[in-house]
Amino acid sequence: MYIVYVLVDAIASRTYVGQTQKLSERLTLHNAGRVRSTKGGGPWRVLYQEQVGSRGDAMKRESYFKSGAGRRQIAKLLQERCPSG
Repeated sequence: MYIVYVLVDAIASRTYVGQTQKLSERLTLHNAGRVRSTKGGGPWRVLYQEQVGSRGDAMKRESYFKSGAGRRQIAKLLQERCPSG
C-alpha cells in the first residue's frame, strides 16, 4: 500500500505533493528539514491523503496532483479546509 499526500505550510501558503508507504515517518522528515523540496518551509501538516495499491498508481496520482487540474483540486481543498488562508 502506498499513500499519496498533500502537505500544506500555513505560514507561507505552500503545498507539497508526494507519495510514501509510511506517512507519519515522512511527515517527520519534512518537518525536520530533511527533505530538500520542503526544507525552507514548515511546519507542514497533511491537507489530503489517499491510499493506492501500488507504487505505479501512487506515481500516477502524484503526477495528477502536480498537473493543472490537480493543482485546482488542491486549491479547492485549501479553500474548504482553511478558509482564512
